[in-house]
Amino acid sequence: MTRSAKAVMVLGCTSDAGKSWLATALCRWYARQGLTVRPYKAQNMSNHARVVPLHDGAPGELGEIGSAQYFQALAAGCAPDVRMNPILLKPEADTRSQVLVRGRVDPALTTLPWRERSARLWPLARAALHALRDEAELLVIEGAGSPAEINLAANDYVNTFTAIEAQARCLLVADIDRGGAFAHLHGTTALMDAQVRTQLAGYVLNKFRGDARLLSPAPEMLEAATGVPTLAVIPMRRGHGLPEEDAVPADARGAHGLPAQRRVVILATPHASNLDEFEPLARCGLALRWVRSTADLREALADSHWLVLPGSKHTRADLAWVRAQTGMAEAIRAHVAAQRPLLAVCGALQWLGAVVDDPQGLEGGTAGSAAGLGLLPLHTRYAPHKGLSRAAHRLGRLDGPWAPLSDLAVDGYEIHLGQTRPLASGDEQPAEPLRPAFAGRGDLGWQQGPVLAVYLHGLFENPAVLQALFGRAVPPLDRVFDDLADLLDASFRPGALMGLLR
Repeated sequence: MTRSAKAVMVLGCTSDAGKSWLATALCRWYARQGLTVRPYKAQNMSNHARVVPLHDGAPGELGEIGSAQYFQALAAGCAPDVRMNPILLKPEADTRSQVLVRGRVDPALTTLPWRERSARLWPLARAALHALRDEAELLVIEGAGSPAEINLAANDYVNTFTAIEAQARCLLVADIDRGGAFAHLHGTTALMDAQVRTQLAGYVLNKFRGDARLLSPAPEMLEAATGVPTLAVIPMRRGHGLPEEDAVPADARGAHGLPAQRRVVILATPHASNLDEFEPLARCGLALRWVRSTADLREALADSHWLVLPGSKHTRADLAWVRAQTGMAEAIRAHVAAQRPLLAVCGALQWLGAVVDDPQGLEGGTAGSAAGLGLLPLHTRYAPHKGLSRAAHRLGRLDGPWAPLSDLAVDGYEIHLGQTRPLASGDEQPAEPLRPAFAGRGDLGWQQGPVLAVYLHGLFENPAVLQALFGRAVPPLDRVFDDLADLLDASFRPGALMGLLR
């Protein structure tokens, strides 16, 4: 016997209004009421992805979904799978995105123009929507961007088609900290699809600072104009514990008074990916400094001990960008020469090496070969198969600043094109040997001196790693989810959230 779940959908007046974290909080809030909850977002555009089961594949087969839906599934207390984000677009350039359908790259759809592509994607997204409805009591659905993009309305399956198909009760969120929130809410309501407007149950004012009583009579005037009540005023909550969905996160949280050993610099290259994996560093009380210029990098490294180079959706483009920034490569080399620790993840592992070869143009569509920075004696060559895995591993015998991680068991995931191998030893031996970073996996990472380069994402999501390196405990995600649900309890009108289901 199948059941057809009710649906609550979170729409936003703008990007970054708070849709993702609010959907995550709703997943936990409704799960705490005893409901079987599933998250869903028809299409995500993000280079922050997680490896999850394919659901319709052979046992053990894996695919990718956006990180936001991964965390929403954890908040709902269910196992993430690809149906929760059936379409994932991973930007490779300003005008090009790789298309993944139900977790797997679709080369044919990747080459289609956007409008033609949408007509083919909606039936696939709709099938995933109905599959989830048949096994849950409630879907918490996240929209994308704004439902009032009237130039895209005819193809807006992520907001309009999904809301109508799911018969969802909709919340519309505005970022009041930006200013103009009431105009955003009024204008978005006026321009959205007429049917979706009838499903709009309430407004949410997010990121409010001050005394909410001072907002009156604006919410009452807005309701008189639109017929839609303001159901919640949510206070500004910095450092709520969830990673940003796709943007570079807020800078330098809690930096004042911290010693260099507790300051971490992260180089946010233009195509940096999976930045969400570094959120636990902030949750355990370290200061993160995100930099995008040589001047900022040099300034940050002057009083920081750790440097992190994240993964990349376009390794060769990020390598070219680093080379084009006058003095940036030299600043990275100087950090290493000072024997300060550097972690390079996935794509950064590749561009720290000697050569990156892409003879078939699998990354970005253009074939080519590029000389890396040469900090590690590694050669990377791309092949059509994308490496996807999620598994437990054990780190090998490491030394220097990474010695505390020796023999530590860690969980993580791989998402990468290309295979990397050490270069054959020449006559001149390096001052410090290149050693495998993982026991039994000579292809998963290497250490040389203060540099640890790994294909494994999620190293800092292991509490034992944070304890070993920084002596810090990280609050568990369940506490983060519960805190967000508690925030909804305090911010929504009494009875409003259960009222959405009636």
